[in-house]
Amino acid sequence: MSSVEMNILRESLDLVILKALTWGPRHGYAIAEWIEGATGEVLFVDEGTLYPALHRLARRKLVDTEWGISDNNRRAKYYRLKPAGRARLRQQTPAWHHFVEALARALSAPEHA
Repeated sequence: MSSVEMNILRESLDLVILKALTWGPRHGYAIAEWIEGATGEVLFVDEGTLYPALHRLARRKLVDTEWGISDNNRRAKYYRLKPAGRARLRQQTPAWHHFVEALARALSAPEHA
């Protein structure tokens, strides 16, 4: 996979994670569950993809982290959307919608003979 393809996938995942955090702090498993539910079970994000993305967002200062107790009484790291993360989501969402619509048009175009 090319670096451009990897960048598109990373940026897409980052935006979806930021969106998952707009309703408040969540631990990794809850974020993965939200993504699966929000996409009608089309997207499944495994731990090997999710946690590097969460660490990347924390390094970029788009999310904060803190330890807490999950619903099943286990220690879990919670991720909270920072103002910079909210701004990035607000800024990039329209561009992403534009990109997806353009891609859908291109893929729906009739073949040239």
